[in-house]
Amino acid sequence: MTRILSTHRLHPRAAAMLAGAGELVVASAIDPGTLAAEARNADIVIVRAPLPPLLFEGATRLRAAIRHGAGLDMIPMEAATAAGVLVANVPAVNARSVAEHVMFAALALLRQFRVVDRDLRAKGWLAGREHANSNIELAGKTIGIVGLGAVGQAVGHIAAHGFDLKVVATTRSMQPAPDKVGFLSIDALVEQSDIIVLCCPLTPETRGLISRERISRMKPNALLINVSRGPVVDDDALIEALRERRIGGAALDVFSTQPLPPDHLYFSFDNVVITPHMAGITEESMMRMGVGAAGEALLVLAGKLPVNLRNPEVVGHYRRRFPADS
Repeated sequence: MTRILSTHRLHPRAAAMLAGAGELVVASAIDPGTLAAEARNADIVIVRAPLPPLLFEGATRLRAAIRHGAGLDMIPMEAATAAGVLVANVPAVNARSVAEHVMFAALALLRQFRVVDRDLRAKGWLAGREHANSNIELAGKTIGIVGLGAVGQAVGHIAAHGFDLKVVATTRSMQPAPDKVGFLSIDALVEQSDIIVLCCPLTPETRGLISRERISRMKPNALLINVSRGPVVDDDALIEALRERRIGGAALDVFSTQPLPPDHLYFSFDNVVITPHMAGITEESMMRMGVGAAGEALLVLAGKLPVNLRNPEVVGHYRRRFPADS
């Protein structure tokens, strides 16, 4: 029987789509050894956790690894391609969810929500209300977006049209800018922005992009919001800047080590908002990502290529593995 392994439970609508295509199995654990073992007799793997390269050596039936979402850093592309396995993803479907989270995080920092809520609960009404005197409005600020893919464009649209922010961006392609977005170099963006939002993928070029030197260029009250990947930021440099109050604060949804250890220094700052890699997760986005991943799985099982194939160079090898699909 056809076997579809998902690292996590799928949205009911996605599971219903796959019900007639084969046996849908949710991994019993997401550690590398368990995933590699449970993928050995899988035809499709739907991915929400990092896959070990070893998985592709032992999964001789595996046709495709399909990312439940956009980021491909959870799939070892070289190992998948070498094994003749198709890799696909579901781009853009959680862009609105992430963009809304960015605005929530910016407002929470500017309105000091963490300390207001803490003091209101512990010390009473007046203690919580006292913080309002130093709260800051969002309108009129400059928001700098690093990475202008689907998420970055959604952030820019909401920021410009919903909150009257000046929007600047930096991107590899420097494609024609969307309405109300101006392009800057990364260094100029860091220097001029009141709010810096990281929306870029993790690549060799973006690893450590927000370095000690770039953090030193930020405005004294600037906010850093990271919804990309943890290693884009130099953690030691950011912690140092927060400790010395050289920037206004940070909102971090992604980390170099996940889960973030409960004793991590980030938890010690009142001006840091921590969320557990959830910016793109809502009821609506989970449905869209699940349905998108299920749709790509059904195409592959029907002998077709996925719409969002991310390693097209593998097709020849894949066709030799599964000649009946040619």
